[in-house]
Amino acid sequence: MNPERILVVDDQPDTREMLFRYLKAEYSLVMTASCMDEAIRMLADQPFDIVITDYKMPQGSGMELVRHVRGNYSDIGLMMITGYATVEGAVQAMKRGVEEYLPKPFTEEELLMSLKSLALKVRMRKGSSITGAPQGPSGIIGNSKVMKKVYRMIEKASRSRATVLITGESGTGKELVARAIHYGSKHHSTPFVPVNCSAIPEELMESELFGYVKGAFTGADTSRAGFFQTADGGSIFLDEISEMSLAMQTKLLRVIQEREVYLIGSRKPVPVDIRVIAATNKELRQLAEKGGFREDLFYRLNVLNIELPPLRDRDGDMELLIRSFAKKFSMDMGCDSPDFPSDTMELLEGYAWPGNVRELENMIQRLIVMCSSDSVKPADLPEYIRKQKAPMKWSPDRTLIEVERAYVHQVLQACGGNKSAAARILGIDRKTLRSKM
Repeated sequence: MNPERILVVDDQPDTREMLFRYLKAEYSLVMTASCMDEAIRMLADQPFDIVITDYKMPQGSGMELVRHVRGNYSDIGLMMITGYATVEGAVQAMKRGVEEYLPKPFTEEELLMSLKSLALKVRMRKGSSITGAPQGPSGIIGNSKVMKKVYRMIEKASRSRATVLITGESGTGKELVARAIHYGSKHHSTPFVPVNCSAIPEELMESELFGYVKGAFTGADTSRAGFFQTADGGSIFLDEISEMSLAMQTKLLRVIQEREVYLIGSRKPVPVDIRVIAATNKELRQLAEKGGFREDLFYRLNVLNIELPPLRDRDGDMELLIRSFAKKFSMDMGCDSPDFPSDTMELLEGYAWPGNVRELENMIQRLIVMCSSDSVKPADLPEYIRKQKAPMKWSPDRTLIEVERAYVHQVLQACGGNKSAAARILGIDRKTLRSKM
């Protein structure tokens, strides 16, 4: 059972009963209220983690309840359900502090998926975790020296509204850090809108980011708010920003400078109050020097820089992460977490993990699903991990070229011959790696 305590507020008995039935099987405490006044009394009497409220009620609207909750219980997660869904209504709700907006009719699966996302936000806000592992801000797992440095930077970034640039290899947890910054700030109840710049086709990027008005182009049957308007009052997270075209970079620079957006088809600017958090796995400074990224935009983004270390540099964190992921996925499957004997742990810790924490998490999930015993043995691991070479023995009588040759060879083996991944780990480009090979 999930530990979140949920209050459902709806004036329709049938809807309350349906929501109660859906949620009771998944969450430890679910209570219902028929109106805003009853909900306010219940909130004063006992603690809740999440409030699900209808938008329209005869005695006090859902928006009024949202204002009350945000003014008195800042850590509570808010979900609004409505049969009168509009883009403008969703934007207004999120500006007031609603974190999940669910239009009717919805399925049980859609409800539980939205609630799962909201529960994660609440846990991050409270810095809690179901795994019990040592954590940093917002439940980030890790206790190494390099991660403690990251935690200090997150704390500093959370105190201001300055633009943040998060850098690091793929899979190091850049979005998790962005969420920690947002939910650790005094604006934690405002929207956090993540945008994967590489996943949006170039021809749709402007309309997705800035929105459009009705009739702006063929197919624009209604006006639509963009991601920047949705994030108004909160934070927008621009992941993989290096994949944005130079033309879009120019428009983004103007938005950051002027704090206003132009919807496609409109000549009237719309002011936005947002914090921009960007992330990339590339060296933006070098990219800017080569003309692949606007230099002025780089300086606008690089006000505060948080560099995430790769997993191989996080001494002491590997076992914490392995056991934490194992417990998490075991709970999802309703089984006990398996043991990881020392020989299995040694193999996992000895692997280079070019995909970083994301690769490790996926691997542990696979092991939990596939393992048929209460212990994960070396034979359960993939062949490329079992057959990796033992760590190199360092000695003072080896020349620099010998050490370099051995290290390059080991990294290539750990990456399964993937030159791009090996080059990222070595901190060189593919041409230099080919030369060394």
